[in-house]
Amino acid sequence: MATPNHLHILYLRQNARTNLPQTEEEIDYAGRAQWLRAAVLGADDGLLSVASLMMGIGAIRDDVKAMILTGFAGLLAGACSMAVGEFVSVYSQLDMEMKREKGMAENGERERERRPNPLQAAMASALAFSFGAILPLLAAAFITNHNVRLGVVVAAATLGLAASGGAGAALGGTKVVSSCGRVVVGGWMAMAITFGLTKLLGTSGLCI
Repeated sequence: MATPNHLHILYLRQNARTNLPQTEEEIDYAGRAQWLRAAVLGADDGLLSVASLMMGIGAIRDDVKAMILTGFAGLLAGACSMAVGEFVSVYSQLDMEMKREKGMAENGERERERRPNPLQAAMASALAFSFGAILPLLAAAFITNHNVRLGVVVAAATLGLAASGGAGAALGGTKVVSSCGRVVVGGWMAMAITFGLTKLLGTSGLCI
């Protein structure tokens, strides 16, 4: 998740070859691409985290209330964690950029760059996580049959992961099918591992 934006790398390489200065429109485009990619990854993280939590609690309990409450707690905890982490990260980046700009100003150099906003980044990260996490919650909220509810959670997560994989491929310029396949298979593995290990712990008498 921390890899640089593929579009931004290609742009920087092309700019280095042509030795042309970046215009404000080009810089804004790269920035928008980074924000979109971060939003896709945040929604993907929220979707997979909450769906896996719901599958884990569903492995040992069959009541819908326990599953929904677990998923909702995961949504709140994950959104807060994402917001705090993004705020700290962007604030550190802001400090470094301000120090660099100060040094350039002392040397008589000038450079126009839009400074990152830590609060805006934190809110965007929390919203993206919450947007992804709400999908499995809504999918399972009105299903009374336990086995059907588990299947619906997996189906909803699969659709959401495929959509995020396609969006990530479009932003990164990669093949859509292979990107979707990797994201979906990885999501299946995460949900299966969470379900299986929680089931194992439950049958071993370690659950309350």
